[in-house]
Amino acid sequence: MTPPPARRRRTGANGAAPAHSLPRRGTVRRAQAITTYGVGSLLAVDHESFVISGLDGADRSWSLDESPRIHERRLARLLDVKYFRLPPASDDTSTDGLRVRRFPLMHSCPECMELQRHQDFNPPSGRSVCGTCEVDLAPSRFVVACEAGHLDEFPYRQWVHRSTERGASTVGPCGGKLRLRSSGRTSSLRSILVSCTCGKASEVSMEGSFRRNALKDLGLKCQGARPWLGTSVPAQECGLPLRTLQRGSSAVWQPVLKSALSIPPWSDGRTDPLAEHWEKLRKYDDRVSVGIYLDAVFPEKWPISLDEVMTLLDAEREEDSDGETAPTFDHRYRALRNKEYERLCSGNDESEQSHDEQFVCETPQGDQSVLGPLGITGPMLVKKLREVRALKAFTRLADPDSTTDSKEMPLSSSPMLWLPAMEVRGEGVFLRLDEDRLGTWEKAVAVAARVERMHTAHQRVLDQRAGDQGQAVPSPATPRMVLLHTLAHVLINEWSLEAGYPAASLRERLYADDDMAGVLVYTATSDSAGSLGGLVAQGEPELLDRTVRSAVHRAEWCSSDPLCMETEMSGAGGVNLAACHACVMLPETSCEHNNILLDRALLVGTPDDPHLGFFTNILEQ
Repeated sequence: MTPPPARRRRTGANGAAPAHSLPRRGTVRRAQAITTYGVGSLLAVDHESFVISGLDGADRSWSLDESPRIHERRLARLLDVKYFRLPPASDDTSTDGLRVRRFPLMHSCPECMELQRHQDFNPPSGRSVCGTCEVDLAPSRFVVACEAGHLDEFPYRQWVHRSTERGASTVGPCGGKLRLRSSGRTSSLRSILVSCTCGKASEVSMEGSFRRNALKDLGLKCQGARPWLGTSVPAQECGLPLRTLQRGSSAVWQPVLKSALSIPPWSDGRTDPLAEHWEKLRKYDDRVSVGIYLDAVFPEKWPISLDEVMTLLDAEREEDSDGETAPTFDHRYRALRNKEYERLCSGNDESEQSHDEQFVCETPQGDQSVLGPLGITGPMLVKKLREVRALKAFTRLADPDSTTDSKEMPLSSSPMLWLPAMEVRGEGVFLRLDEDRLGTWEKAVAVAARVERMHTAHQRVLDQRAGDQGQAVPSPATPRMVLLHTLAHVLINEWSLEAGYPAASLRERLYADDDMAGVLVYTATSDSAGSLGGLVAQGEPELLDRTVRSAVHRAEWCSSDPLCMETEMSGAGGVNLAACHACVMLPETSCEHNNILLDRALLVGTPDDPHLGFFTNILEQ
């Protein structure tokens, strides 16, 4: 069967006019509004460049008329919102799309070589061309950003007039016009030349502009610019150092995504009408008060019974109870994962649930004893699941996996009742590692020493990113975390070969803590590769045994060996060991940790120490 064409959403132009009157500038997929082109990111459309507008204001990112609400109570509580909204899907009947603002404003003309703001070229309405030369303008290739998330134009005038002395002050108006040209000798920054017609400064190249202290040496600090929020929100001086970036660099925008699985008692969808009432309901401890409130807001018929409401309220209070009067974000996020782990372990049989149930997790029928020699226990077939992924905020030049708020830039100028999100419905396989065998293995001196190298390298990266702005979050690298992470990657690679799933359509979800040692591999797309039963079938013990053995044997050798296996560190910052794109790395959409903290030696051992691997016994058979 031919799958339906991907639904796309279109971007609109800058301004607050009605959506149908805005020119269409391009298309992006619906999911990209969360993962790639979210609020505050830069979008290149043909020869033009735009920044995605914020969620509020006159030209908010999208109209709410075509943004359906979705609910996931556990995730909404974590992120302190009432509900989520899907990005509008653009089709033939759609009148809406993303709102954008032109950024950067500095453009250059390839004919007259003038470098100035876009409006100063006097372009015809709706076009980005030089009013004199009538050729397409080129947006600035360079922008500046700080680690607090602010974004601004590159200071070309200060750069070309910079003093040779360290710490020169900013330059005032000189009366000249800037020009930008390329010498064409090389493709490096040395060939990009900037000059000013004032005659007070010689022509200079862009070489050196990417140095960490290049703009600091000019006496420049971040002014707190937030172009995605428009001119109605005044900038407040930030004071942090500025860094020069390529406009298309991934460091310009990194999403802070948080996700949750819909698990009982929240997973049948009947609680959605109560989404905006939970905070008030939580104030009542007795059934009578809860019943009176429900009668007031639902005079005709309650969405669910009083017993179900009380069960939900008890479940929320249980997640919050840890001896603290005000649970922290980290505690609530751990509690969210803990509850998912408990439910994946206990299951939720389809025969005992209604047709509307969104989470079905059952024990396989086959003999699970075949998995004993592998150190794997408790496989579960997740026949139905729903995941909600919400865009909480974004960062620039920072760690996107940090759970702290110090460097996260909000999506709006004021608090919102909702956040952008996507929902994924699919299937998966959940498995655990035997706690006794795992406990013995992770206490081995060689294992602990190897993982400590990764932990130290990762912590160093986190500390460098934190700088002087606060204490860095601790690295999650532990023996069981790295083992589970690498195991999930080799399983995804194996199933992409054996079960016909593209690796990018599968995703991992790790449960690695002192009392958790599990991994869920599930379908991560909502298209034809979403939920057809093919992945669940791989969780039957006989097939799973064969898959794990094949995956481990495949991980024993890499086409980059012996360099891959014998490397002392790999990846950015040296946070990986025996891991590369030829063996265990995955598409970025499939990995929870951006392809870091991986080491296949923990699976199969090394030539010098074969017993280092958790699955060494498989290779010896």
